[in-house]
Amino acid sequence: MSTKLSSYVWDGCAASGMKLSSVAIMARLADFSSDEGVCWPSIETIARQLGAGPSTVRTAIAKLEKDGWLKRTQRRQGNRNASNIYQLNVAKLRTAALSHLSDSDTSNSDASKSDPSKFEASKSGQNGGFDPSESGGDPSVKSTTDPSNKKPSCPVAPQPDPAVVITDQAKQVLSHLNQTTGSRYQVCKSSLENIRGRLAEGFTPDELTLVVDYSVEKWGDDLKMAEYLRPTTLFLPSKFPGYLQSASKWNSAGRPAREAWGQRKADPMKFGPVDTEIPAGFRGAK
Repeated sequence: MSTKLSSYVWDGCAASGMKLSSVAIMARLADFSSDEGVCWPSIETIARQLGAGPSTVRTAIAKLEKDGWLKRTQRRQGNRNASNIYQLNVAKLRTAALSHLSDSDTSNSDASKSDPSKFEASKSGQNGGFDPSESGGDPSVKSTTDPSNKKPSCPVAPQPDPAVVITDQAKQVLSHLNQTTGSRYQVCKSSLENIRGRLAEGFTPDELTLVVDYSVEKWGDDLKMAEYLRPTTLFLPSKFPGYLQSASKWNSAGRPAREAWGQRKADPMKFGPVDTEIPAGFRGAK
């Protein structure tokens, strides 16, 4: 959370004529941002926290980008969605906030010159007394220091680098593959490349580990197919979506053992051979 940017938003955005809904969205983005204005909350998260619809949030963010308040970088690749990365226009926010403060500075107005209480207070200050207009008033009136520049009492935790997060997740998936198959794939470019690629497309670590579990159940006992239980095959861009679709169906079915695949329950509408033998005591019985 950036206290500085939150202050800029509340001081400057509303004063610039921005709609209240857009001000609220800017404030939420500032809450997620570093002091440099970088954040990546999802549209659904912002909508849930503000009690608005996702389409309303998307429309407002598009307008904010058009007006130069922020810049967004889309991370959608293929058929998967990932949250956008937002870069708030820190310079514009600061200019708007300081402009608002300077417009509200009443110390330079004619009214302050004619205010007898301030005149008398300043006179008493020359005689060694305290000046109530400076010691008890709004610090933004007399101070030349932007109060929003004050550092918070608690240090703000740095935001994680998305590339580092993806790499850490890829290592976890690779570790799961090694543990499940008894392999020893090393943490290197060749092992992580396809895993990182699918995570960057928006697939989740849980989806990748599900494909691992499904493939092990399917191929684990087949010596010929077991050699394909490797990162370069399981997470290949052209193959992974199909593997995931099959794995999801397998998971929904309760993850049945391989031996049970293809077995069907008896059809109650199908009957066995008809018994044509005539019971004893009836005409025609042998």
